[in-house]
Amino acid sequence: MKEIIAFFKEIFMISDENSKQMIGLTSFKEEKKAEKPIKKIKKFEKDVKAGNKEEASKSLNTAYQRVDKAMKNGLVHKNKAARVKSRLTKLKNEMK
Repeated sequence: MKEIIAFFKEIFMISDENSKQMIGLTSFKEEKKAEKPIKKIKKFEKDVKAGNKEEASKSLNTAYQRVDKAMKNGLVHKNKAARVKSRLTKLKNEMK
């Protein structure tokens, strides 16, 4: 789980100006929009640790939506998004 969060932090929290231009995140609003998958993944991780199955399934769906949106916007490669979703699902299945 820490690997997933570290990856999203690496991708979405860009500080170098040239990197912003390369990825296409130029406005502050777009950067804030890109940070949302990290928050949803962290919320899912908290629900899994707490053992809340219902809350975990709800937050898993939300995290899926955020990752898919990041993939659609070109922030994450489709294979990376699939791998992240697979790892999240694995965490949820281990919770049982």
